[in-house]
Amino acid sequence: MKTTVEIPDALFRRAKATAAEQGVPLKDLVTVAVREHLQRSAGDSSKNKPAAPAPPPAPAPLWMSAFGGLRSLHKETKRINRVLAREFERIEEDQWR
Repeated sequence: MKTTVEIPDALFRRAKATAAEQGVPLKDLVTVAVREHLQRSAGDSSKNKPAAPAPPPAPAPLWMSAFGGLRSLHKETKRINRVLAREFERIEEDQWR
């Protein structure tokens, strides 16, 4: 069955990253999590104890540390492209023949 669920952005990103790390679709990760939660809740329904605190977020994969690492070159690349465009505008057609 399909449904729409609203969850905080940070939790969604964490779930999506965890699913990717485990090599499973997000749908499967959510299904297992809901099933496990319901099983725990069924066993604890008579106890009324508070929920355990959420575990700390998993560290980001190493490849993500380089994500966006060349962002600082974006402005320099634009500047170089502008300089090249200006220079090529000055080239006379007969120089190319």
